[in-house]
This record gives sequence, C-alpha cells and structure tokens, in this order.
Amino acid sequence: MSAYPDVPVTDLPDDAVVLDIREQDEWDRGHAPAAVHIPMSELPARVDELAPFLDRDEPLVITCRSGGRVQRVMPWLAQQGYEVANLSGGMRAWHAAGKPMEAAGGTPEVP
Repeated sequence: MSAYPDVPVTDLPDDAVVLDIREQDEWDRGHAPAAVHIPMSELPARVDELAPFLDRDEPLVITCRSGGRVQRVMPWLAQQGYEVANLSGGMRAWHAAGKPMEAAGGTPEVP
C-alpha cells in the first residue's frame, strides 16, 4: 500500500495536467494532451521545471505506463516539497478509459 493517494482516471478531466515520467519513445507513442513530460531518469536534473506545481492546492498527479515507476518517484518528489498522487493504472488506464491522447506519429498506440 502506498503512502500516497491513487487518483482514478475517471476523476480527472480530459485536459488534466499530469507529470508523465515515461521514456521519450513511450511518450512519442501516446500521451495525455496536457501532460508535462520529464523522463524518470531526468527528473533530478529537471525538477525545477515543476516549480509551478508547488503552490497548487491539489496534488501533482504522476503517471508512467502502469504505475511501477511512479511508486519510486513519489517519495523523492514528496521530499522536494511536492504533494503527489499516482494516476491509478497509469497511461494504460488513461487509454482504456477512452481519454484523449496525442502522439508524435499522429495516431496514438496503446501504451
């Protein structure tokens, strides 16, 4: 059980801003339209890009393919002062729920 909340895909609007920590090739295949993309491996060097999220009243919802990487990232981001939550089921759940997706190639693939 995670110490951080899980947010069901159905609780988010189609234009929700989420932090997508998947690798570039995964992002290119399909992502949420308003997502912020910082691969997990680049997060320590690029964490300052998330500064606008520090003052929000709701948690920063984080996603990867299915949730495994998010569980490793959330404690670190919480130590940096962020209120964080996991997108339950990750991008697989986003796609399965019929949420909008964009892709580099034009047609999103199933994550």
